[in-house]
Amino acid sequence: MAGAIRTTSGVATDVGRRRTVNEDAALASWPCFLVADGMGGHDAGDVAAATALSAFQRFSAQSWVTVDDAKDAIDAARACIETFSRAQKAGAGTTLSGVIATEVDGAGYWLALNVGDSRTYRVQGGVLTQLTVDHSLVQELIEAGALSAEDARDDQRRNVVTRALGAGSSGDADVWVLPAQAGDRILVCTDGLTDEVDPDRIAQILGEETDARRAAAVLVREAVMSGGRDNITAVVVDALEVDTAGRGDDVEDATIDRATELRS
Repeated sequence: MAGAIRTTSGVATDVGRRRTVNEDAALASWPCFLVADGMGGHDAGDVAAATALSAFQRFSAQSWVTVDDAKDAIDAARACIETFSRAQKAGAGTTLSGVIATEVDGAGYWLALNVGDSRTYRVQGGVLTQLTVDHSLVQELIEAGALSAEDARDDQRRNVVTRALGAGSSGDADVWVLPAQAGDRILVCTDGLTDEVDPDRIAQILGEETDARRAAAVLVREAVMSGGRDNITAVVVDALEVDTAGRGDDVEDATIDRATELRS
C-alpha cells in the first residue's frame, strides 16, 4: 500500500448450515474493503455479488480512490447487474457495503458506501459504532416507531431489502467520507453475521482478537455456531498508521458527501 493509511486486513466467509451455494462475495485488497450479498439464487445472486465487486478491482493499483471514481464504479456495477438480471427468471441483485481508502489534502479518510442491508462498523477507542443504515423494511419500521430493534431481530420481514444494485431497485447508494484515525478497526459484513451474533458479542470478539484475519474467522465461526441460517462474510480492516498532516481542526468541513447521518 502507498497512501495516507497503512492497513492490515482479514476476510472470512462460510456458506452456513442451510444454504448450498455461497452468494456472498468479498474484496479485501488495498484500497477497497467491501462485501456484497447476492440475491436471486444460484447462478444469479452469486454472479450479481461478484459483478458488483469486479467494478472496484480496477482500483487495486491505486494509492487511493476519489468519491467520483467510487460513484462511477457503483453506477457501472448497477448497469452490468441490471443487464444480467433481465436474463434471469427471478432477476438478480446484490447489496454492497464497505470502505475505500481516500485522501483529502493528503490526509487519510475512509470513503464509506452502502446499499442494502449489509453493514459497516467501526471500532474506535474500544467503542463499536454502526456506520451504515440498513436499507430494509424492518429498518423503516423501526424509524417509524412501528417496530422495536429487539423485535426486528426475529421479524419475518428482516430480509426484505428496500435498496439494492439490480433486483429492480433504483435506490441510490449512500456515499460519504469520514476521517480515519490510527487504531481504527473496520468491520464489513453481510447480514448472515448480524442476524446471528448480537452487537455486544461482535464488539467482544473484535476487542479480544487483535489479528484481523483471526478476528474475521472467529466472527464467521460464531455465526455458524449460532445457527448459520444464511451465508456469512466478514472483512476486518485495521488502520495501523494514518497521515493527518493535511487535516484541519474541524474535520467535518472536509466531509465531501455525507448521504446519511452516522448512527450507533
